[in-house]
Amino acid sequence: MHSSTIQLLRFHFSFFLMPVYWFALSQTDNINKAHAVLIFIILHLLVYPASNGYNSYMDRDTESVGGIKNPMQPTKQLFYFTLLLDGIAIAVSFLISLYFVLGIVAYILASRAYSYRGIRLKQYPVIGYSTVIFFQGAVTFFLVMHGCSSNKTLAVPLFAMIAASLLIGGFYPLTQIYQHQQDKEDGVTTLSLLLGYKGTFIFTAIIYLFAVSTLAYQLISTLQQNSFFIIQIFFIPVLVYFFWWFRQVTLKHTAANFVNTMRMTMLASVCTNAAFITLFLIEKL
Repeated sequence: MHSSTIQLLRFHFSFFLMPVYWFALSQTDNINKAHAVLIFIILHLLVYPASNGYNSYMDRDTESVGGIKNPMQPTKQLFYFTLLLDGIAIAVSFLISLYFVLGIVAYILASRAYSYRGIRLKQYPVIGYSTVIFFQGAVTFFLVMHGCSSNKTLAVPLFAMIAASLLIGGFYPLTQIYQHQQDKEDGVTTLSLLLGYKGTFIFTAIIYLFAVSTLAYQLISTLQQNSFFIIQIFFIPVLVYFFWWFRQVTLKHTAANFVNTMRMTMLASVCTNAAFITLFLIEKL
């Protein structure tokens, strides 16, 4: 396999999206363990990498992007491999349920519409942003909770789905903040580019506040209030770095660079994964 194909699938990026899986699993009663493992593999080793690879194939970035400082140029092999991964994901999803299959297909189609040059939802700041947070948040939460439950429940809590989307939404624009010039050259207006440097931080802070409020409602209303307060401890380092970085960017826009973005991304991912894994352990063990 070509080295560029492996790099541009960006398997490490699955770690950044993993908190939604653990959050959904923590709220699932009577977990089907085999299906939980299978769904983890479908999402993190098949669907997410295929989405990343297809996006890279369409964008052909020459500057740092998505956790890669020096991206290689994609080959046709990458395109075909993303199709293979998607095909395997859909086929294996039939082992879960028909609803799960439909959800995975919808996710893949939305991902393609986001990147495909003929549609390119990513060029529209609000539509692109909404597509990302809806599918990576609410839809993924629904699929995990439905698929991992022994009775394949469709009674997935609305506020939990909203919280999942808001948690993605309070993070996603920050991942775009160092790409403003590259996005301009590509004719893409991301939400971060539309908001500007300071606006991006202010917007994400507001969305994060709504995310925590919605998460609080979900957990407290289901008698998980102790768990809610415990997991907030894990978010403290993220908030400290966020405000430090915001201060640096207000002083000098060059602080909105790849290195600081990746530090924020990694810190947020580690802390959020730790928080929801802890929530899962508290509720299920």
